[in-house]
Amino acid sequence: MALDDELLNRVTWKIPNALALVGSAHDGERNGMTTSWITQLSMEPVLIGIGVDNDAVTHRLISGSGAFSLNLWDAENTRVFVKFSKPANDDGTTLNDRPVSTATTGAPIFDEALAWMDCEVRHTLDLGTHTLFVGEIVDASINDDEATPASMNDTRMKYGGVKRH
Repeated sequence: MALDDELLNRVTWKIPNALALVGSAHDGERNGMTTSWITQLSMEPVLIGIGVDNDAVTHRLISGSGAFSLNLWDAENTRVFVKFSKPANDDGTTLNDRPVSTATTGAPIFDEALAWMDCEVRHTLDLGTHTLFVGEIVDASINDDEATPASMNDTRMKYGGVKRH
């Protein structure tokens, strides 16, 4: 069976993916970005991997600072992800009108997240169109232990497959 772009898209979109906001900051610039390429990679130390497009503002900021936050969101409130598919508007206290603070690394933490992880980058791996940033969790909190974290299946969003030209 031939692997055409449509089949590759359809099959990779079937992979169950969490949906979260990545916070990044470097040299006074901050950003928030929607991501669905997230996984835990190790237990000792606890390492989280995120895939970030090499052309994204977030890639530049994480590369510069060596840190990122991962902010899980309530599956009942997924509209937030649409606003973070482009570089965020930063007014000094919010990103895209969502309040943020900082923890250990200085990466933006979204105050409304149901849980967040503050990560220091331990490894990077260039994988073509994206870089895998592997971060060790150095700080974390849960704001709502009862909420269900969002996944791609909770939205009509699609990401993955082949690069769109």
